Amino acid sequence: MIGIDTFAFYFFAALSVFASLRVITARNPVHAALFLVLAFFSMAGIWMLLEAEFLAITLVLVYVGAVMVLFLFVVMMLDINLEELKEGFWRWFPIGAVLAAFMVFEMVWVLGSRQTAETGAHLAKHAADYSNTKELGRLIYTDYVYPFELAAVILLVAIVAAIALTLRHRRTSKKQDPSEQVQVQRKDRVRLISMPASKKAADVVQADQVKS
Repeated sequence: MIGIDTFAFYFFAALSVFASLRVITARNPVHAALFLVLAFFSMAGIWMLLEAEFLAITLVLVYVGAVMVLFLFVVMMLDINLEELKEGFWRWFPIGAVLAAFMVFEMVWVLGSRQTAETGAHLAKHAADYSNTKELGRLIYTDYVYPFELAAVILLVAIVAAIALTLRHRRTSKKQDPSEQVQVQRKDRVRLISMPASKKAADVVQADQVKS
């Protein structure tokens, strides 16, 4: 008899494969993005079965809650020509099939090895008060602190490079200088002018006085 954990694993795995296939076969880009959201949710379920609650919550909050919302906005705002997207599909299909087969071979080779099988067979269930987030934080800031800092530096360099590549100084473009805005005074922006009252304005004031 199949246990609830095994049934949940196969259910989320089948849902992930189905959603992944629909991402690349859906004709509508919005539908493809929504199927990608479904794939993220199903993978989060698998992470929960592996007692990796922090990774599951991060996958939902970061990728589904932020990245995919941005993707949907971009897809809906852009005028995408679907015919041009379909033109290169069959041309690059053999290369994609070879890469997919190579990835499947790697996964089968790793998961089917003796070391992986023995490690998976001796996985122990943790207690109810076990905190996956606490253990992950302890490992990151103790045993893997240098790779973590290196990854942070690489991401920072990538952000600076992306900003530098997209920054364009054009003569016709308008930009603001915060330092000049802070130093602005009232006399630089507002000028009070004393203007003599015109005859028409004086007549209007006199008529108002007569009415009152």
